[in-house]
Amino acid sequence: MSAHLEQWLNLALRWAHVITGIAWIGTSFYFNWLNSRLAPPPPERREPGVAGELWSVHGGGFYRVVKYTIAPGELPRTLHWFKWEAYATWLTGFALLVLVYYVGAASFLVDPQIARLSPGAGVAVGVAALIVSWLVYDALCRSALGARPLALAATLFVLATALAWGLAGLLSPRAAYLHVGAAIGTIMAANVLMVIIPAQREMVAALTAGRPPDAARGEQAALRSLHNNYLTLPVLFIMVSSHYPATYGHKLNWAILAALAVIGVATRYWFNLRNQGRKNVWILPAAALALVALALVTAPRSGPALSSVGSQVSFADVRLIVARRCAGCHSSAPTTPGIPAAPLGVLLDTPDEIRANAPRILTVAVDAHTMPLGNVTGMTVEERVLLGRWIRGGAILR
Repeated sequence: MSAHLEQWLNLALRWAHVITGIAWIGTSFYFNWLNSRLAPPPPERREPGVAGELWSVHGGGFYRVVKYTIAPGELPRTLHWFKWEAYATWLTGFALLVLVYYVGAASFLVDPQIARLSPGAGVAVGVAALIVSWLVYDALCRSALGARPLALAATLFVLATALAWGLAGLLSPRAAYLHVGAAIGTIMAANVLMVIIPAQREMVAALTAGRPPDAARGEQAALRSLHNNYLTLPVLFIMVSSHYPATYGHKLNWAILAALAVIGVATRYWFNLRNQGRKNVWILPAAALALVALALVTAPRSGPALSSVGSQVSFADVRLIVARRCAGCHSSAPTTPGIPAAPLGVLLDTPDEIRANAPRILTVAVDAHTMPLGNVTGMTVEERVLLGRWIRGGAILR
C-alpha cells in the first residue's frame, strides 16, 4: 500500500470511528438522561404496565416517550435495537489500531528506550492485553464480587491501573495509553455483544412465550450497562490523548492516566446525580480542582542539566540536531519512508520554523521523550539536554 493511500485509509477509519463513537456514547447519554427524567403519567393517561413517561420538544416536534415496567402486553412488529453503534465503534477502532500501531509497529508501537521488544512481540502484547482484559473483567463480574458493586469497582480500578503500569513498561508511551483505551473499549463493546443484547433477546423471547424472564441475566445486563456508563469519559480522553504528550510522555504516565480516569468517572457521576435531580454541588468543582492539581504536580521541573545556566548553546548546534533527528519527518519534503507529509503540518526546515515550534519541541522531545517516534533517529540524552537549554534560555537564534 502506498503512503498516500495509507493516509486516506487512516482518515476514513478515524472519521468512521469518531462518527460511530459519537452515535454510541450519545445514545448512552440520552437513555441515561431519559431513565432519570421519566415520571408517572397523570390519571387521564395511565396505561396498564406503564412505569413512566416523558414529554419533550425537538426540531419543531413534540415527543412522548413511554417506558413499561416490564413490557407491553403485546410487542410491536418493529422493535428498534441499539447495538450497531457499539459494534461499529469497536470495529473501526480496532482497524485503526491495526493500521497505525500494528502495521507501523516499529515506529509507533515499540520503543527501544522503554523495552527491547520486536515489533511482532509488541503486537502480541497489545492483542493479549485486549483479550485478557475482557476475560478477567467478565470473570470478576460473574463472581461473588458482582453482587458488591463498590468492591468490584475498586478491584477493577486497581487492575486497570496495573494494566496501564505494565503496558507503560513494555510499549511506547502513546501505544500504552491507546491500548488501555482499546482494552476498555473492548470490554464495553463485548458487554453489549455478549451480555446486554443477549439478555434483552432472552427477555423478548420469554415475553413472547409467556414465561418469566431470566432475572440473573437481567441483573448482569444492568451491571454491565452501569459500567459502560461510567467508562465513557475515561475512554473518550484516551481517544484524544495522543495530542497531549505531557500526559503519556511523563515518567508517571500510568498514574496520570489512573488519576484522569477517576476525574472522568467523578464527572460522569455528577451528570448522573444531576439527571436524577439530586444535589451534587461539590463533585464537579472537586473534579476541576483535581485536574488543576494534577497539572501542577506533574509539571516538569528544570534541573541543573536543563537550566539555562552554563555555556550558551549556539543555534548552529540546535539546527544540526533538528536536521539529523527531526527533519526526516518534519520537512516540506520528508525523507522518512511512509511519511508523505509532515505530521500535524509541523515544519522544521528554516530557523524561523524551528523557533516557532520551540515550545512543541520542548514538550515532546525534551520533557516527554516521545519524539522522535520510537526514537528511530537515535536522539541522545545529551542532545535533548542541549535543546532544553537552548529553549529555556529564550530560544534566541545565536
